[in-house]
Amino acid sequence: MFPLVTSRLHLTQITEQEWPFFLRLQQDPDVMRYVSDERREAEVRQIFNSRLVRWETQSRHWLCLVMRDKHNGTPIGFTGFVRGDEDMAEVGFILDPVFHAQGYGYESLHAVCKFAFEKCAIRKLTATVTVGNIGSKKVLEKAGFQSEGVLRENYFLAGTWQDDWIFGLLRSEFR
Repeated sequence: MFPLVTSRLHLTQITEQEWPFFLRLQQDPDVMRYVSDERREAEVRQIFNSRLVRWETQSRHWLCLVMRDKHNGTPIGFTGFVRGDEDMAEVGFILDPVFHAQGYGYESLHAVCKFAFEKCAIRKLTATVTVGNIGSKKVLEKAGFQSEGVLRENYFLAGTWQDDWIFGLLRSEFR
């Protein structure tokens, strides 16, 4: 089942060895700007541990994949999805800022979508993005996700209520 392989990436299930990289990204204000307020290490560790649980195609917890450069093994970010309703799942991704705007987000997301639709019988993938996160919006649109609306004042972040963009991609639309 894993790794998922693209032209430049190996995507493998997260392991304990990714903890330092995961912590660094989760504590980077640029990475987390549209995701979360500052988290203490203990909270990040709980999130990390929940993603270490063995994942199978019917699992209801996050499939967390580490993106690594196919040629030199450099970690680039994390991607994956979590099942919601029976045949739907929500995708997510974060990248080290060093690798922003180089196509890695799209490349990894495309591989995750293909896996979800073809191997996990997912009918629809969704994504929730804090309004203003233009980079993530562009990645989703390039992968074929369509805007499904705005949830007003949906997420409390940086001391204020933020709006969220909602995106969706149906299996029948995936190219």
